[in-house]
Amino acid sequence: MSEYQYYEFQAIDRPLTASQMRELRSVSTRASITTTRFVNEYEWGDFKGNPAVWIEKYFDAFFYYANWGSRDFMLRLPDNLLDYKLARRYCCGDAAAARRKGEHVILAFHSEDEGENWSEDETELSALIPLRADLAHGDHRCLYLAWLLCIQAGEVEDDVEEPPIPAGLRSLTVSLRAFADFLRIDADLIEVAAERSPDQEDAAPREELERWISSLPDAEKTRVLLEAAYDGHNPQPGLLARFRESRGAAARETGKGRTVAQLLKAARERAEARRRQAQERAERERVRREQEARAARERYLNNLAKQGEDVWVKVDQLIATKQPKKYDEAVTLLKDLRDLAKRDGKEREHSVRFGQIWRRHEGKPSLIGRLRKAGLLDSGR
Repeated sequence: MSEYQYYEFQAIDRPLTASQMRELRSVSTRASITTTRFVNEYEWGDFKGNPAVWIEKYFDAFFYYANWGSRDFMLRLPDNLLDYKLARRYCCGDAAAARRKGEHVILAFHSEDEGENWSEDETELSALIPLRADLAHGDHRCLYLAWLLCIQAGEVEDDVEEPPIPAGLRSLTVSLRAFADFLRIDADLIEVAAERSPDQEDAAPREELERWISSLPDAEKTRVLLEAAYDGHNPQPGLLARFRESRGAAARETGKGRTVAQLLKAARERAEARRRQAQERAERERVRREQEARAARERYLNNLAKQGEDVWVKVDQLIATKQPKKYDEAVTLLKDLRDLAKRDGKEREHSVRFGQIWRRHEGKPSLIGRLRKAGLLDSGR
């Protein structure tokens, strides 16, 4: 199998400058480069840049897959939109990691499965990009899924308790499902984890948000407005994230957290129960099909019995054609007549009629071979 690798970077907050585009072009002459995007595919050779460095310097999102099973996804967010310590609590291994670079928090996700090839109609970066805005607005479901990825990879000790469970895990968005599929997070593990996730609350009334903003210190309001005016920061995501934290609608725990061992055990049990249910359904379906087949066979034999002598005449006519396909039809009818005789207790009569057929046509080797193969002739004939 030939090698294939796909690299895609996207700039979201700020477009690339002409100077930055020239820097990227010096690394790859074949890549598609715009002010917001870098894409390159490799069927031989390799990428000359460093994705970890590029996400620090140029881009806000990175997407990579190789047809031998490697998959990577990275996001960069301003640290005023995503708390670094919170991100580290969830992204605590190699499968999901969080690091700080300057004024940004960088999330890196990795999945490896050498036994699974990539299909071109699967996840694209565009399906994952909305997760960045979700995180900026205080939706931490992506982080919790990343933590599940870490425990699935065996990077968290069994006795460690789960971090706060965000609301809405039982109703994942299209982007969250794409995230879980791309990184191959076990569906049973997600289902088990979601059992304690509360439903997402509706948006707060405008009056409640207004009261909360009014309660902020004047210095804080001034800082937010200055950042918006001079630095071009959009204050909405950060404000809404802090507001959700204040009213307890974001990440929360419901009672004592489950341990890694408990979650993995529950996921295994759920998977086993699902397999048993699938086997039971398959068995019921097999029995149903067999019953339908027996009923159809019974109806067919009943109809065959009504035809009486005409069936034996038809067998003779088919054999008389000396055509291989007609021989096959004749043999099929003879098998049906044998089954009908067994069902009705008329095997002696059938033996006599079949003997007459055999004696009339025993000089036809091709027919005789077919009769033997169908089990209609014993070794004595």
